[in-house]
Amino acid sequence: MMRVLVRLRPYLMSARHGLLTGLFWVVIATALSLVAPLVLKFVIDDLTAGATRGRLAIYGAAMLGLALADGGCRYLMRKRLIGASRDIEYALRNDFFAHLQRLPPSYYQASRIGDLMSRASSDLGAVRMMVGPAVMYFSGTALGFVIAVALMVAIDPWLTLLALLPMPLVSISAHLFGKAIHDRFDRIQAQLSTLSAVVQESLSGVRVVRAYRQEPYELARFAEANDEYVRRNRGLIRLQSAFYPSLSFCFGLSALIVLWVGGSAVVSGRITLGDFVAFSRYLVLLSWPLIAFGWVINIVQRGVASWSRMLEVMDTVPAIGDADADPSALPDGIRGRLEVRHLSFAYPGTATPVLVDVSLTAEPGQTIAIVGGTGSGKSTLVQLIPRLHEPPMGTIFVDGVDVRHLPLARLRRAIGTVPQEPFLFSDTVARNIAFGHGEEEMTAAVREAIQAAATTAGLDTDVSGFGKGFDTRVGERGITLSGGQKQRVAIARALYIDPRILILDDALSAVDTATEEAILQRLRAVRRTRTCLVVAHRISTVRDADRILVLDGGRIVEQGTHAALVAGRGVYAAMDRRQRLEEEIAAS
Repeated sequence: MMRVLVRLRPYLMSARHGLLTGLFWVVIATALSLVAPLVLKFVIDDLTAGATRGRLAIYGAAMLGLALADGGCRYLMRKRLIGASRDIEYALRNDFFAHLQRLPPSYYQASRIGDLMSRASSDLGAVRMMVGPAVMYFSGTALGFVIAVALMVAIDPWLTLLALLPMPLVSISAHLFGKAIHDRFDRIQAQLSTLSAVVQESLSGVRVVRAYRQEPYELARFAEANDEYVRRNRGLIRLQSAFYPSLSFCFGLSALIVLWVGGSAVVSGRITLGDFVAFSRYLVLLSWPLIAFGWVINIVQRGVASWSRMLEVMDTVPAIGDADADPSALPDGIRGRLEVRHLSFAYPGTATPVLVDVSLTAEPGQTIAIVGGTGSGKSTLVQLIPRLHEPPMGTIFVDGVDVRHLPLARLRRAIGTVPQEPFLFSDTVARNIAFGHGEEEMTAAVREAIQAAATTAGLDTDVSGFGKGFDTRVGERGITLSGGQKQRVAIARALYIDPRILILDDALSAVDTATEEAILQRLRAVRRTRTCLVVAHRISTVRDADRILVLDGGRIVEQGTHAALVAGRGVYAAMDRRQRLEEEIAAS
């Protein structure tokens, strides 16, 4: 546990001023709250002795002043301690998200996004509760408990002992019930995550649900998850319903003892009536610390468990980084010459290589096409160039420099990638193309560049039909757009950054042949000034490439121009004949 908490030290140190100031106000507020019963004691005793109106006015002013001062100190206490915990939460959230951004795609393939979201939200909230409210309540209640018991002993040690006899039951009850409540609350949160996942999946896949007429099935799924959520909440309510009466019983028992024994002490003259009233008031003040100790223990337990879950992610070392980078490499910028030398690659944890002894060279202005069957390694090859997966050292070079010696930011800034499955954000068309630009950055020059990229990608005609043009929102994952429109937005996004290396990974698979030809025609001018890699299944996409590589089983089995490969009657020629036959059958 301590090893886990030590990892919080840098964050605690960054907020130490707020934490220490807050603890100072905790001490002052606790002291003020404990002075009030003493003033009440003097009031009662003076009333018994026949106090004057002026003296009562002084006592009244003192009580009012103490109440105001106590309220002000508690305001400052909460402001400083809760504010410091929010600062720690802010820093933790930024660091956690930044670390997630550095993890490679393979990490997310092995992790559940919902679980990561839970660690970034509910677990982070539990850590904040541990370093904020838990610190505040523990310090205040611990100090208040010690001082209150000392003052009660000063009034009557024997009465104090009798009054505290039922109190351990309060702490034990708070701890046991608190643990059970915590466990049930965790189960409720888990079911809430399941319920949210059902809603998210149903809404994201609304087209499929309606196409297959499965609305009743989705309603049944939601009702089942919702019923379980309500059932678990009712279990928590029953537990809480038993918890608070048990506390009331313990406090009532203690109060009964004080009333009986303390009343007898007043009658016998052992203590004054003022002492009895002050003692009773301190007994009331003790009730919250005894509840709070059990509550704080549960908060700390939950916070430690949540922080451990967050550390599991934060301790994951990014497989891809700048450890081998040379910041002085290519100081004049990247031109785009690409060379792959005897590249063999297997994914971590697998023994079968995806690529075997692949070599190629692409000069700026050249278009290299890569074709092959499913699973031949086409996408893996182009993903290794921007280091989405880490290539072996000495296998991929840009302008003669190993890509692992180039800082990641500089390398990826020079590469525009259009993946097989384009991802669009729930934003406008314009901001999806100019990805990373805020609304305040959408200047006239930026919008002109967006327009140019969209025109080259063949998206301009579609956008003109949208209600708000480029300011039309595309919905979550671009749900309002067709597959072809999403691909063209992704192409425009890649063109917008004016990359030196352009990678189209089967980026035209969702458009018809006529649209494909129009886009390729527009891309010809763009391809003349940069290195272009085109991965495709359709032969029509790669016919005008400068060189075509044919992958089979991770190896380059053929390469050449379209005409030379068709004449060679190999794998490529067979693919060409098959696709021509499919087109003829579809046209007939």
